[in-house]
Amino acid sequence: MTQYSVYAIGAALVDTEIQVNDSDLSAMSVEKGVMTLVDQARQTELIDHLKGHLVGANHASGGSAGNSMIATALFGAPTFMSCKVANDEDGDIYLADLEASGVDHSLHNKRGSGTTGKCLVLITPDAERSMNTYLGVSETLSLAEVDDQAIAASSWVYLEGYLVTSPTGHEAALHTRKVAEANNVKTAISFSDPGMVMYFRDNMTQLVGDGVDLVFCNEVEALEWGGTDNLDKAMEAIKQVAKSFVVTLGAKGAIAFDGNTTYQIAAHTVDALNTNGAGDMFAGAFLYALSRGEGFERAGEFAVRAAGEVVKYFGPRLQAEGYPALRREFFGD
Repeated sequence: MTQYSVYAIGAALVDTEIQVNDSDLSAMSVEKGVMTLVDQARQTELIDHLKGHLVGANHASGGSAGNSMIATALFGAPTFMSCKVANDEDGDIYLADLEASGVDHSLHNKRGSGTTGKCLVLITPDAERSMNTYLGVSETLSLAEVDDQAIAASSWVYLEGYLVTSPTGHEAALHTRKVAEANNVKTAISFSDPGMVMYFRDNMTQLVGDGVDLVFCNEVEALEWGGTDNLDKAMEAIKQVAKSFVVTLGAKGAIAFDGNTTYQIAAHTVDALNTNGAGDMFAGAFLYALSRGEGFERAGEFAVRAAGEVVKYFGPRLQAEGYPALRREFFGD
């Protein structure tokens, strides 16, 4: 009997969301719609540039895999998160969010010196998010943070694609996948960002290895993986490395392939305010639905519904009561 529905490994970040205009992005030379790794000086420079005309700023624990595990846990399935935070105020915030959400972790008495990672999330009026990430101690996430016992006690392992940027994080992710495979734990990977596929292709290929059970990606990431501008060809390329996959299409919904059948998942139409966390919510909700025994079509419909809900608000997640409410509305329990 498994203890966790999902075990994940990824960067622990504290998000600062700031509403800006496209002209602000241009003035700061920020590339729109993607995640850019920056050093602490560059992140401070960006914040200083915005200090005089902030429309609104919101702070919350973030990081792709962490957001997904919080979602899965709050919907009702137990999860475990391997990550690294420093012994600082942001580290306190991150751990408090994990624990309040019921996500187990192995960070007890393991926090050291340094700075907890931070992500500056710039939200434009079209709801697009542009992320500038200073990894802090997450850059040194390593084998020391991996919990082999928790992996073996899980139904799924979820690997955050952002780990391909860090030599020690990449090694930790590779080890996590191998332990999962050795214990017959299913493996899922998120491509995370087009830049991860484009600029770290070799590391991403190693992370996929001989093949994983499930790939999560968006349309741009899928096309980048396939080296094509044709989505059908891109999905055929993903089939070479994954038994199943989901491609999110934003306002067009999603496509889910369960290994036999391809499902077109209709969008849940909303007035989007902020797309930060939408893909993370999708993955977390999808994995929760699978943990209930739902098929890919039903899981995709629930994940689209959940992602459509989170983009209506600032912050990468819903209020805590929003998760059971959405579960009851969709599944009736």
